[in-house]
Amino acid sequence: MAENIQLEIVTPSKAVVKDEAQIVMAPGSLGEFGVLSGHTPFMTSLKVGTVKYVDESGKERFVFVNGGFAEALPDRVTILAESAERKEDIDVARAKAALERAQKRLESKADPDIDFERAKAALERAIHRIKLAEMS
Repeated sequence: MAENIQLEIVTPSKAVVKDEAQIVMAPGSLGEFGVLSGHTPFMTSLKVGTVKYVDESGKERFVFVNGGFAEALPDRVTILAESAERKEDIDVARAKAALERAQKRLESKADPDIDFERAKAALERAIHRIKLAEMS
């Protein structure tokens, strides 16, 4: 059986995951990528999405990431994310409230004070978080 790799997902404020993984899948800015033990080293930016990994016991785990960077080495994957939440830690009510706020901002097309790029980014984050949290 192949060796596991060390996975670390950190944000500016906390360590979200420090775990052994059999495989790590992440949302690279150029497409999803997977890393197994012995992978060729590389670094890439991440887009908003879900990091999936299989822990050492074989259980699938999911973590929402709000962009950032990933470094893959033969024995470890380090993800530096702007923000990140384990699936089980996502507050669905808070995510739905964020979704509603973003939708209202985007509907206010005539308001010159609305930053539409920020509102679109907030909408995308909220959609991903809700989808991940409600996934069975």
